[in-house]
Amino acid sequence: MTCADAMALVKRQGAILLDTGNQTFQRFVRDRSFCEITEIADLRFVPTRDNPECPIGYRCREPDYGDWDWQ
Repeated sequence: MTCADAMALVKRQGAILLDTGNQTFQRFVRDRSFCEITEIADLRFVPTRDNPECPIGYRCREPDYGDWDWQ
């Protein structure tokens, strides 16, 4: 799959599960609206046929201490 195809798939579906090998999967989303209310969305890159670092979409995760701006 090309980078453009992978990005379009995430955009169209909103959220996908992608086989990352060794019987593991990762969920990628179009935007934060597909995350739980307590989660943040981090941009993720995956290798595709034409791009070793394709910005496929976002991955939801719980924030940690370093994510907060304590100014």
